[in-house]
Amino acid sequence: MLTTTTPTIEGHPIKQYLGIVTGEAIMGANLFRDFFAGIRDIVGGRTASYEQVLNDARSAAIAEMEQRAAERGANAVVGVDIDYEVLGQANGMLMVAISGTAVIV
Repeated sequence: MLTTTTPTIEGHPIKQYLGIVTGEAIMGANLFRDFFAGIRDIVGGRTASYEQVLNDARSAAIAEMEQRAAERGANAVVGVDIDYEVLGQANGMLMVAISGTAVIV
Protein backbone atom coordinates (compact mmCIF):
# COMPACT_ATOMS: atom_id res chain seq x y z
CA MET A 1 0.00 0.00 0.00
CA LEU A 2 1.44 3.36 -1.04
CA THR A 3 0.82 5.94 1.68
CA THR A 4 1.78 9.59 1.38
CA THR A 5 1.06 12.99 2.85
CA THR A 6 1.03 14.52 -0.63
CA PRO A 7 -2.22 14.82 -2.65
CA THR A 8 -0.73 12.87 -5.57
CA ILE A 9 1.88 10.21 -6.20
CA GLU A 10 4.35 11.19 -8.89
CA GLY A 11 4.25 8.76 -11.81
CA HIS A 12 1.05 7.12 -10.55
CA PRO A 13 -2.08 8.90 -11.79
CA ILE A 14 -5.12 8.51 -9.56
CA LYS A 15 -7.78 6.48 -11.38
CA GLN A 16 -10.46 6.48 -8.69
CA TYR A 17 -11.14 8.13 -5.34
CA LEU A 18 -12.69 5.78 -2.78
CA GLY A 19 -13.28 8.13 0.15
CA ILE A 20 -11.76 9.11 3.46
CA VAL A 21 -10.20 6.42 5.62
CA THR A 22 -9.07 6.77 9.22
CA GLY A 23 -7.09 4.99 11.87
CA GLU A 24 -6.85 5.64 15.59
CA ALA A 25 -4.72 4.28 18.38
CA ILE A 26 -4.82 5.16 22.06
CA MET A 27 -1.92 4.00 24.19
CA GLY A 28 -1.52 4.36 27.92
CA ALA A 29 1.62 5.32 29.74
CA ASN A 30 2.41 3.34 32.85
CA LEU A 31 3.75 4.26 36.27
CA PHE A 32 7.36 3.25 35.48
CA ARG A 33 7.45 5.28 32.26
CA ASP A 34 6.06 8.28 34.15
CA PHE A 35 8.68 7.86 36.89
CA PHE A 36 11.62 7.65 34.49
CA ALA A 37 10.23 10.44 32.30
CA GLY A 38 10.11 12.63 35.42
CA ILE A 39 13.79 11.92 36.02
CA ARG A 40 14.53 12.83 32.39
CA ASP A 41 12.65 16.10 32.88
CA ILE A 42 15.07 16.95 35.69
CA VAL A 43 18.34 15.82 34.10
CA GLY A 44 17.45 16.34 30.45
CA GLY A 45 17.60 14.00 27.50
CA ARG A 46 15.22 11.92 25.48
CA THR A 47 12.68 9.54 26.99
CA ALA A 48 13.01 6.34 24.98
CA SER A 49 10.06 4.62 26.65
CA TYR A 50 7.65 7.41 25.65
CA GLU A 51 9.16 7.54 22.17
CA GLN A 52 8.47 3.82 21.82
CA VAL A 53 4.84 4.28 22.89
CA LEU A 54 4.50 7.09 20.36
CA ASN A 55 6.03 4.96 17.59
CA ASP A 56 3.80 2.00 18.46
CA ALA A 57 0.66 4.17 18.45
CA ARG A 58 1.56 5.78 15.14
CA SER A 59 2.30 2.40 13.52
CA ALA A 60 -0.98 0.95 14.78
CA ALA A 61 -2.98 3.92 13.49
CA ILE A 62 -1.31 3.78 10.06
CA ALA A 63 -1.89 0.01 9.81
CA GLU A 64 -5.57 0.46 10.72
CA MET A 65 -6.02 3.20 8.09
CA GLU A 66 -4.27 1.11 5.42
CA GLN A 67 -6.44 -1.91 6.32
CA ARG A 68 -9.61 0.17 5.91
CA ALA A 69 -8.33 1.46 2.56
CA ALA A 70 -7.59 -2.10 1.38
CA GLU A 71 -11.11 -3.16 2.39
CA ARG A 72 -12.42 -0.52 -0.03
CA GLY A 73 -10.21 -1.88 -2.81
CA ALA A 74 -7.60 0.90 -2.65
CA ASN A 75 -3.94 0.39 -3.41
CA ALA A 76 -2.84 3.78 -2.06
CA VAL A 77 -3.76 6.49 0.46
CA VAL A 78 -3.00 10.13 -0.34
CA GLY A 79 -3.25 13.36 1.66
CA VAL A 80 -2.46 11.62 4.94
CA ASP A 81 -2.69 13.76 8.08
CA ILE A 82 -1.48 12.60 11.50
CA ASP A 83 -2.67 14.22 14.73
CA TYR A 84 -1.45 13.60 18.27
CA GLU A 85 -3.39 14.30 21.48
CA VAL A 86 -3.01 13.50 25.16
CA LEU A 87 -6.08 12.23 26.99
CA GLY A 88 -7.23 10.93 30.32
CA GLN A 89 -6.63 11.80 33.90
CA ALA A 90 -3.28 13.55 34.25
CA ASN A 91 -2.77 13.21 30.50
CA GLY A 92 -1.83 9.55 30.92
CA MET A 93 -3.02 8.43 27.48
CA LEU A 94 -1.64 9.23 24.04
CA MET A 95 -3.95 9.23 21.02
CA VAL A 96 -2.78 9.13 17.42
CA ALA A 97 -5.47 9.82 14.82
CA ILE A 98 -4.68 9.54 11.12
CA SER A 99 -6.77 10.16 8.04
CA GLY A 100 -6.30 10.17 4.30
CA THR A 101 -8.07 9.52 1.02
CA ALA A 102 -8.18 5.94 -0.27
CA VAL A 103 -7.46 5.80 -4.01
CA ILE A 104 -6.69 3.44 -6.85
CA VAL A 105 -3.58 4.42 -8.80
